[in-house]
Amino acid sequence: MRVERLGAVRSRQSGVGLIEVLIALLVLSVGFLGIAALEAVSLSTNNSAYARSLATINSYSILDAMRADIANAKAGSYNTSSALAANACPAAGTTLAGVQLNQWCTALGSTLGATATTTGNVSCDSNGICTITITFNDSRSGTKLGCSTSGSSQNCSAQAFSTKGVL
Repeated sequence: MRVERLGAVRSRQSGVGLIEVLIALLVLSVGFLGIAALEAVSLSTNNSAYARSLATINSYSILDAMRADIANAKAGSYNTSSALAANACPAAGTTLAGVQLNQWCTALGSTLGATATTTGNVSCDSNGICTITITFNDSRSGTKLGCSTSGSSQNCSAQAFSTKGVL
């Protein structure tokens, strides 16, 4: 008689283990989805940081070139009246400043993208205090910080990067 009683208890609990396994599997899969989302955000943020590092390297590059030609840099030969677009770099010309600006603009295009949104601007005064401003497309970051509306479309991918240096 005792055997029947245990058999009755077992029949009432059949399938409970399977439900527990399914719930554990659901919790585990939600956790894995969270980890995958975290990994995707990490990759986009790393790409954005890489682009900012390249902008830093490019700004120091033109500052070093101007230090090699300090007299012309202080005289304003490297100053740009408008931003240089990486997809339409100026001709190299015959002066050292013209060649350096052409090479810098070409480097901006090759590292940050040769598009109209990748621009570089140089502004130096006679005391040798220079401001280098680089603007590039930062759509890799996936963030919408600093969004501005221009017309009917929203421009949320432009990143402006400025470096101030003394020659």
